[in-house]
Amino acid sequence: MKESISREQALCALKAYNKEPFHLQHALTVEGVMRWYANELGYGDEADFWATVGLLHDIDFEMWPEEHCVKAPELLEKAGASDELIHAVCSHGYGLCCDVEPVHEMEKVLFAADELTGLIGAAARMRPSKSCKDMELSSLKKKFKDKKFAAGCSRDVIKTGAERLGWDLDKLLTMTIEAMRSCEDSINEAMANL
Repeated sequence: MKESISREQALCALKAYNKEPFHLQHALTVEGVMRWYANELGYGDEADFWATVGLLHDIDFEMWPEEHCVKAPELLEKAGASDELIHAVCSHGYGLCCDVEPVHEMEKVLFAADELTGLIGAAARMRPSKSCKDMELSSLKKKFKDKKFAAGCSRDVIKTGAERLGWDLDKLLTMTIEAMRSCEDSINEAMANL
């Protein structure tokens, strides 16, 4: 798998349709998380592709939330994305807003980790450190069980994502915390320079 567009082109496309800092930070977070997972799972030679998919996964969400993953192919095609990249981006909405099923391991990781990064990010903001670097699995599991906390982050999607990967929930939670730790500083720097 190779990215069909450069990171600079992908970031430009993302910013054309996303202005809210929250959405930009989420895109950068999922980009970093996907790069970490690619390297961790033995797909290091595809890390740029994984990261680009992560960066662009919500390209249509801010402006067209009702058409999420339906409007994305048009926007991605316009940006020069390959069919492979478009399929990967759309697959994270499987069963929720589209019928593009995650097939490749990368697509399954995106499906599982996307919602989870939101939950971990919300939990980090509640910590005195405002960071996930000192977050323990037990702390995250308490937030996960509290349905009122970060209610917009679907626990069912996260659980289904872990099942699709053949992982238990603790493995997915632990690895995604580690992935977010790996990119937290660079994302904070990027957000400060927006």
